[in-house]
Amino acid sequence: MAEISDDAPPPTPPPCAADGDAASQRRPTMPGCKRLLLTLSVLLSFFLGLPFFLKSTEIYRSPLPFDSIDALSRRLQSDPPSLPCRFQVVYLRPVLDRSLPARIRSALAADIMSRTGGSSACGGCGSDFAVSVTVDSGGECARVDGGVSGSCLWSCGAVSLDGVGGDDTAVDEFLYSVLRESSGKECVEAGGGRVYTIVVMERQDNEGVRVVVGKHRHAWIVGKVSEMDAVSIIGNVFVKYFMNGGKEKGELAKGIGKFVPVGADGSVTLSFSLLNADPSDWVYDWKFQEMSKIMLDPLVKALTPIANISIESQVLYHTPKSSNSFWDEKLRSYIFSIRDLPFFVNSNEWHLDTSITAAGRSKVLQFVVYVPSASECPLLLQLPNGEISNTNGFISPMWGGVIIWNPPHCGGDSHKKLVAKSTLSPQELQKIFQIFVAQLRMLFGLESNYIGSLQTGVPKFLDSRSGFTEWELDVLYRHHACFNLHSCVTTLESLAKLVKSLPRMIVMDEIGKQVKFSLEAAILAQRNATLGIYDASADSSKQAKALAENAFFHPSIMSISYSSTEHYFAIYMPFFAPVALHVFLAASRELKRYKRERAKYLAFIAEVS
Repeated sequence: MAEISDDAPPPTPPPCAADGDAASQRRPTMPGCKRLLLTLSVLLSFFLGLPFFLKSTEIYRSPLPFDSIDALSRRLQSDPPSLPCRFQVVYLRPVLDRSLPARIRSALAADIMSRTGGSSACGGCGSDFAVSVTVDSGGECARVDGGVSGSCLWSCGAVSLDGVGGDDTAVDEFLYSVLRESSGKECVEAGGGRVYTIVVMERQDNEGVRVVVGKHRHAWIVGKVSEMDAVSIIGNVFVKYFMNGGKEKGELAKGIGKFVPVGADGSVTLSFSLLNADPSDWVYDWKFQEMSKIMLDPLVKALTPIANISIESQVLYHTPKSSNSFWDEKLRSYIFSIRDLPFFVNSNEWHLDTSITAAGRSKVLQFVVYVPSASECPLLLQLPNGEISNTNGFISPMWGGVIIWNPPHCGGDSHKKLVAKSTLSPQELQKIFQIFVAQLRMLFGLESNYIGSLQTGVPKFLDSRSGFTEWELDVLYRHHACFNLHSCVTTLESLAKLVKSLPRMIVMDEIGKQVKFSLEAAILAQRNATLGIYDASADSSKQAKALAENAFFHPSIMSISYSSTEHYFAIYMPFFAPVALHVFLAASRELKRYKRERAKYLAFIAEVS
């Protein structure tokens, strides 16, 4: 083996290494496109499938009229529903005074404006009123129409001063027929509205000056009264009763319709129950259906524009009350006071909610006749002033009313066992139903009666067979129309906000139709309110509110498939993100390789040429 000296030079690399590096930067053939096309086809199929995937996971949303909802809301806020009131005063006097109508109208308009303050609660007339004054001497008339439609005005010579007589009921019906004939129909015209009339009969009366408010839309004053006193009495009747339904101005701050017990769907179920506290003492039954047709059917018909009312009844046994009573030796009765009322209703023993028709958003009003046991009979309700209640009953707002009915023989031997079944007499049942009607009036925001109005200069009010006079119904219609419109708009705005806040929420076609019909009913209610058609306005507003509530509480809205967009991506990202990432990376890497190989081929072509 030969030795290599330390001074020998290092071996030189072979010349083929440099030639290989130069060759690696060039290629003599064009790079193939199969791998690139295959990779790009996978990427393209991914993009083409994305719209189909999004369509397959799309949530159906019926278009809602958001602009119409906002427009209705702005219109109600800027221009609340105008519910006009039209008044006319008719003087029946033997001598014609042509200057009297202008004086009375000017003074009366000022008096009404001072009483209303130019503004009103929701459903009131406020400053939207017109006053007409007519002086009728029998042969000729003097009149100032004051903006009341001509067809609604009093017909001159229709009534003579001596031709009005008889009892108040006969006078009421006579004036009603005269006013109906003078207008020829229900006095509702474009911009006119229903007309409230007060007839002043200037003649001597044995009782002095008498003021009577009828059960229709008119009242009358009999007697000699000065102009200023007449203006004060007329203004009081117009504003306090015909405008406000017997309520003072402060009591109407929130409107009558706000706290009326009507369900969200516009329905009310009146449930009447006869409770026998202890059947071992006595058992009472009632002929409810017969009395219901007489006392309740007219009431249900009168309140139809406000609520769809259904009636049911039942008789229960073993239903003791929860509160205690004490024996009063002076009154020879058991007494319970006002402070015991919250504990009177025994919810554990009184199984009152038996109606299947009042499920959901309907409202049930309970009216209970409580027959006490012999051990606490007679049972009387003591008022805070120490007096005994005339009706022996009470109401619970938004719940109903209770009447304590003491059997006629319970004042004797209270421990005598009387187990024979008895039936309430028609006379007793009629008294009970009259109290129920009074309680229902209070629950609907009116006075139970106007006995306390004697100090206001109106000594007499005539009752209606339905329990509600026409002018009282007008008040309820106006207030409910206004309240229902605002409630409808509030519900629709809440629905619109909910739909906008949840892009993945299902909105069925039925919801869109209900919203559309609700808006149409609300617009119709506004138009009827402007025309003064109170009952039609209340009925349309009731439908608008019910449709809006049905849309908001539609079963499909409570679907469990609702989720935010973030949740939507969180569900599908774990499935598609890894695949998409690998496809994008492969396509990017293959594109870079193709560009690099193509650059080598171009370099080779340039070198050869």
